Amino acid sequence: MRAVQRQGATSSHSVRGVNYSTSPLLASKTPPWRSRFLVLLVGLGFLALAGRALYVQVLASDFFQKKGEERFASTVQLPASRGRILDRNGQILAISVNAPTVSANPQQFKANNEQKRALVSLLRLPLKELNAKLADDGAYVVLKRQIDDGVAQQIRALRIKGLHVEPGYIRRYPENEAAAHVVGFTDIEDKGQEGIELTFQRQLQGTTGSRGVVKDRLGRVVEELGEPVVPRDGRDVQLTIDSKVQALAYQRIRDAVQQHKAKAGSVVVLDAQSGEILALANYPSYLPGERRNLTGAQLRNRAITDVFEPGSTVKPFIAAKALENGIVRPETVIDGHPFRVGPLLVNDGNHGADAFTVAQVVQKSSNVGTVKLAQRLDNKEMGEMLAALGFGTKPQIGFPGAATGKLRPWKTWKPVEKATMSYGYGLSASLLQIARAYTAIARDGELAPLTLIKGEEALPAVRVFEPETARTMRQLMRGTVSKEGTAPLAQPIGYSAGGKTGTAEKQEGNGYNSDKHRSWFTGISPIDNPRVVVAVMIDEPTGVYFGGLVAAPVFKVVVEQALRTLNVPPDLEVKAPPVTAQNGKPARGKPLTVARADDQAAAQATH
Repeated sequence: MRAVQRQGATSSHSVRGVNYSTSPLLASKTPPWRSRFLVLLVGLGFLALAGRALYVQVLASDFFQKKGEERFASTVQLPASRGRILDRNGQILAISVNAPTVSANPQQFKANNEQKRALVSLLRLPLKELNAKLADDGAYVVLKRQIDDGVAQQIRALRIKGLHVEPGYIRRYPENEAAAHVVGFTDIEDKGQEGIELTFQRQLQGTTGSRGVVKDRLGRVVEELGEPVVPRDGRDVQLTIDSKVQALAYQRIRDAVQQHKAKAGSVVVLDAQSGEILALANYPSYLPGERRNLTGAQLRNRAITDVFEPGSTVKPFIAAKALENGIVRPETVIDGHPFRVGPLLVNDGNHGADAFTVAQVVQKSSNVGTVKLAQRLDNKEMGEMLAALGFGTKPQIGFPGAATGKLRPWKTWKPVEKATMSYGYGLSASLLQIARAYTAIARDGELAPLTLIKGEEALPAVRVFEPETARTMRQLMRGTVSKEGTAPLAQPIGYSAGGKTGTAEKQEGNGYNSDKHRSWFTGISPIDNPRVVVAVMIDEPTGVYFGGLVAAPVFKVVVEQALRTLNVPPDLEVKAPPVTAQNGKPARGKPLTVARADDQAAAQATH
């Protein structure tokens, strides 16, 4: 038993051959002073940290607070410049210019009374409004956006603590009201809200950049941190619009609306061969840079959003189809007496006749002759022709709000509906759709695809008529602007032209208001080699309302100046005015070209 205990005792003092009782190193104990010294060092360390904290937080707090305020890290946004909108010749329609934003950190803002007075004067803000903004609990508040660059420099010179001037841009529109409905506008965040600005928002906006910086207490950058993220400016958008033609079209439609005390008006100018939109003008309009208290009437791009019954402007297409089918020839005589189609009495009012040739049906805008031509057309033929001309189809121009219009399926037509549609009632279209339809006559039977963006690949043209039919129709439409036609006031000086007037009562409820009209003229010039198609619409003119008296004069001036702008040489000889024997000066009041009917005669002939 004792042997076992000794063996256990021996094993308790050794492990794997090491005898603790005989090892001087392992058997020695740590001196007590070492432990005390270690505790003392740790205590001194805590005392040092506490002393430093006391110094920073209490004894020297003002010094360190000042240094902390003088420098702080921040991320600065680098705004991208929005892309420009250009006309077909590179003229600027919309551009971004420097316009900084003034912001503040309400928690850091410190300014004396003199600085505050100067600030409110520069910002043109009431002191009460400034104080209300600075009472915000947050660390960032915008005081005013898009200020002038010179004003921004004066604000920086005030050296107000907690006030910042940030880079920014404002949109400028050099053409003002003239191109407002095409270009559109952006909001305070520089995002497109209307027109091309909205349609091409992603292309125009670009990508914002950023950089890390260290700023002093006045917001000045004293050091850059790392590599900046470079902003990518937006891409330019170039339109087919010609700014000179656009401005002219706007001026003429504005003057006509004001002259006739009308509700509104629109003009569309197309390149007859390419289908490019050269002008798209409306009145009333607005200033894109100043949009306070605007109404829907001002913002609406009527030329593409408003649809209406096109009236007599449809008649040339009915005549063209009848000619192409060999049903009639230009000299074919048609009975002109009034007749009934179901409950509808078809007549020509006070400019009717016992008989018309097909050429006179177009020239005189005969309802009787047009309906009789339509009755000799198959419903399917007439319906497919109107559809091929773009009626009932939304124009593919990538523009917001473009209207589709209405065209009933030909299978559902009743005889009276077919009759009224032949002279433009019972279907609807925008002014842009009507202008495009006339390119089928201007372009030798091919309907031109519309384009608003320069260089954009156009859709293929659609053949509607044979070339010879279209050329014949252009000659027949030329009679409309002759002395015997319904629109002698549409004849441009120096250029041949042809077209069609239209005057229609406005639909209200289930009927028509005989006191409200739309008046228009759509035409082509020059006749042998057409370069432009121009469509004019005047909404609710007062007094005289015939298209030949209200819309035709606008067509005349727009065509004259548009063709000169496009460097198209005149194709008509301009007659010199007669010279008086007394003073050798031109006789006053004499026209430079063909004599025109007076207003009263034109009014009697116009429909």
